[in-house]
Amino acid sequence: MLNPNPGLILWTILTFILLLIILRKFAWKPLLGILSKREESVKIALEKAEKAQSEAERIYLENQKALERASAEGQKILNESRIFAEKIKEDIIEKASQQSRKMLDAAKEEIARDKDAAMQELRSEIAAIAVGAAGKIIDETLDENKHRNLVDSYMRELPKN
Repeated sequence: MLNPNPGLILWTILTFILLLIILRKFAWKPLLGILSKREESVKIALEKAEKAQSEAERIYLENQKALERASAEGQKILNESRIFAEKIKEDIIEKASQQSRKMLDAAKEEIARDKDAAMQELRSEIAAIAVGAAGKIIDETLDENKHRNLVDSYMRELPKN
């Protein structure tokens, strides 16, 4: 078993070379082609992944900018709303103030009219009492129209308090 047999060695080498040629022709080339295609598809997939990652970063940055713009716009709208609400509040206060002033003025005018009417009525009553009292004092009936005119002229001379 340990004796070298030159024929067997030669046939083994020839079989091995023949097997290498067959494998090279039928197995290595297709295997290398498949491996080359696989390597190319992996390379393309890596390039696509890098592009997708750069695109995702770009979209992320755009979204961040859009979010900042939206936040700034929201803050602007909020500030404008506050200013508008303050303006409306001031308008309402001003209108209420004007309306209360009008109501106060109307009430003052009504009080003045009522006061004048009361004073006029008081004067009439005082004139009637004065004529009645004067009639009793003199003990005779006086001309009521004449005395009423006399009392009215005297009452006009009095201060209007």
